[in-house]
Amino acid sequence: MVSGSLYALLAGFLGAAASLSAKLSLGADYVRDICESGLSGWTQTHGGTTACDWLHIPLRLLCGGLLFTCNAVMWTFFSKALRHCSSSARATVTTTASNFISSAVLGRVIFGETHAALWWVGISLTLCGLLVLHGSVPQTLPQGEEEGRKDK
Repeated sequence: MVSGSLYALLAGFLGAAASLSAKLSLGADYVRDICESGLSGWTQTHGGTTACDWLHIPLRLLCGGLLFTCNAVMWTFFSKALRHCSSSARATVTTTASNFISSAVLGRVIFGETHAALWWVGISLTLCGLLVLHGSVPQTLPQGEEEGRKDK
């Protein structure tokens, strides 16, 4: 059986992938630039236009479809994480940390983005909170107190 933490990590990554898809489909000419850099040695002009002049439209639509798909699968994994984790806080913080880290890695790889020191302080605090949550053991009530709660 897969643990809730793994579901939460996957949900965070899929949330970052959905954000990436949104940026590619709705953002500036990222898709066209990626197309032109990918086809730079193979580009053939036909009547003054390149293949990327028309190819970026279906690629943007594909990214839009990935946006909805990644969001749907992300919510599925997040709900499974909530079901399998010992607390909703553990699932939420794990998903958030995974999303932040995945967004940073994808932003760096795809767009060459860098992050300010304040961003690193924030993610460090989030990861410290995650370590505290994962290091804590859920408390169980003594048997007599548990029975008393059931009666109420």
